[in-house]
Amino acid sequence: MQYRNGQRLPPDAVGVPARLSVNPRARRLSIRIDGRAGEAVLVAPSERKLGDVVAFARTKAQWMRERLAERPQGSPLEPGATVALFGRPTRLAASGGAGAARLTEDAEGPLIVSGGEGEAFARRVENLFKRVARETLQARTDVHLRALGLRPVKMSIADPKSRWGSCSPHNRTIRYSWRVIMAPPPVIDYLAAHEVAHLVHADHSPAYWSVVQRLVGDHRPHRKWLRDNGPALHAIGR
Repeated sequence: MQYRNGQRLPPDAVGVPARLSVNPRARRLSIRIDGRAGEAVLVAPSERKLGDVVAFARTKAQWMRERLAERPQGSPLEPGATVALFGRPTRLAASGGAGAARLTEDAEGPLIVSGGEGEAFARRVENLFKRVARETLQARTDVHLRALGLRPVKMSIADPKSRWGSCSPHNRTIRYSWRVIMAPPPVIDYLAAHEVAHLVHADHSPAYWSVVQRLVGDHRPHRKWLRDNGPALHAIGR
C-alpha cells in the first residue's frame, strides 16, 4: 500500500486513529500522541519511509491506546473555572454586560473578569490570552534575537493542534501557540529561544541545541514541562 503525508488511518490499521506525517528533519521513525485530536501521529523522515513507520506503529498499539486514554478531558473557559496564566492559578469570573476580558487581582490572587455568556465569554477570555501571549512572546523573541545579533522577524500567534511554535528561516517568520502563556515564565522564554535558534540552525542538531543553551541555559527541564503538561493546556477551552 502506498502512503502519503497527512493521510489519516482508521483505528484498525494500527490499533488507534492515526495520522501520517513527513518531517525531513527527523532522524528516525517516531510516534507522538496528539491528545487534542485524539490520534497518534506517525512521523517519518521521508514519504518512502511511511510504510516503515506504519509497521513500527503496529508494534506499539497498546502503548498508543494507553497514552490516548490518559489524555485530559476538555476544560471549558467559563465563569468559576480556574486556569493558569504564567503558571499561576487564575480564576475566571463573569462581569455581566458585553465588556472585554481583563486581568485583575484580588485577595485570593489573579482574576480574569469578562462580559459575555457561553461561547462569547470563552471567546473574550481566549482573546485576552492571545493579547498577553503576543506581548510576552514578542518581547522574549526580541531579547533572543538581539543576543544572537539577528534581525527582527515577523511573529504571529495561532492555535495549532499540537505544536508550540514553528520557525520558517527562509521568510523569517515565527509562529507561537497562545497556549504557552499558561506555562511558567521560564518555559515561555525557552520556547522563544527554541524558535529563534532555528534561524541559526534549521535542524535539531547538537549545534542547534548549543545555541538554545547559550540563550537559556539548561533547556531540558523546560522541554520536560511541556511534554508533561502540554496535553492539559491543549484541553483548555475544549
